[in-house]
Amino acid sequence: MFAGNTEQRSWYYFDWAVSAYSTTVIAVFLGPYLTSIANAAAEGTAGMLYPFGPNIPIAAGSLFAYVTSLSVFLQVFFLPILGAVADYTTLKRRMMGIFAYICTIAVILLYFLQGTNYLYGAVLYLIANLTFGASMVFYNAFLPEIAGPDERDAISSRGFAFGYLGGGVLLLLNLVLFTMHDTFGIDSGMAVRICLASAGVWMAIFLRIPLTRLRVGNPAKELAQGQSVLSAGFRQLRETIKNAGQYPQTLLFLAAYLLYNDGVQTVISLSSQFGTEELGMESQTLIITILMVQFVAWFGALAFNRIAQLTGAKRAIVMSLLVWTGLTFVTYFMAKGNVMQFLGLGAGIAIVLGGTQALSRSLFAQMIPAGKEAEYYSLYEVSERGTSWIGPLVFGLVFQFTGSYRLALVMIAAFFVVGLVLLLFVNVRRAIIEAGNTPPAVV
Repeated sequence: MFAGNTEQRSWYYFDWAVSAYSTTVIAVFLGPYLTSIANAAAEGTAGMLYPFGPNIPIAAGSLFAYVTSLSVFLQVFFLPILGAVADYTTLKRRMMGIFAYICTIAVILLYFLQGTNYLYGAVLYLIANLTFGASMVFYNAFLPEIAGPDERDAISSRGFAFGYLGGGVLLLLNLVLFTMHDTFGIDSGMAVRICLASAGVWMAIFLRIPLTRLRVGNPAKELAQGQSVLSAGFRQLRETIKNAGQYPQTLLFLAAYLLYNDGVQTVISLSSQFGTEELGMESQTLIITILMVQFVAWFGALAFNRIAQLTGAKRAIVMSLLVWTGLTFVTYFMAKGNVMQFLGLGAGIAIVLGGTQALSRSLFAQMIPAGKEAEYYSLYEVSERGTSWIGPLVFGLVFQFTGSYRLALVMIAAFFVVGLVLLLFVNVRRAIIEAGNTPPAVV
């Protein structure tokens, strides 16, 4: 199932490790738990928090969305530097590990989040999400190095599928702990904190595999005399943006991606909060749903790879975006407390989740010039992070002004619709040829 050479299999293990953060921390426990901490702190103040003074109220129910938005927005200022580190030094693997382990430490420290100390939790989440995104720059930049044009869809899909499996295994263990916390003599709050910390421990253990087995190549570029990595990073970003005009179809794909990916990231990060606060789902139901999502997404990622082999990656992504759009509208009409509807929603998301992300990453790899992988993946991440803060911000603002999580989530459908329309105009074959690459057998 996960065949490949040693380096490819090692690359998969990075996703296996960090998916614990995506599932246990982001998708399940932290959103509802941090919101409960914020609600406790907002008692007696009409549900409002005032971390910046009395003139800037923040709805407790919007805190998680706002911190998600800020953490993603801040990445825009770091990614150009990281792209330069990858291109001008031999530190790509090391920097991937440094950022991943900073995220790991921040996650473990969430064990101490309790009471009304919402600022402590918000700061740790900010650090964790910021460094998690930074590590992904280096992780994605390895893909063109370890896989040829005709195997990138498969390798990318396998990476996501393996990650869903790893995240699902840890979540299954946490489900046992959470549902049987009385048996272990601990309360539900302690169980949540142990589950959060377990994700950090899981990451610390399995990150060692890719960090010791991925090869360290020579730098793709050399720094000019007197030039620093910092100045080279922003100069490279300017040059990349300037030169990217030679690849109009690649830029059009980036525009589509940054929109529909914003929708995907918003749904992933805020679905547990929607289920808990709006639909009244019990924690056990939420965990079971997300667990089901992990294992169905494993098959979904591999299934969409097969669809891409038959129809081309673009058509497969278009199919997934049509499903995303429909599912987003469905959430508005879901009945409160209806477990079967919530499970159905989770299954629908799971089927398209891995395919959308994996195929987008591998399709972009076909559209960039050889030898400039890290440079263009930096632009890819800037494009992604440059707008991925907008979806959570929209979600938080809509809730703050309307009090409706349903309306907040439905508004995210606009990102899928506009992104889909732009994607339809992308000529994939032309984009690959413009970049000087050979199109795969099926485009």
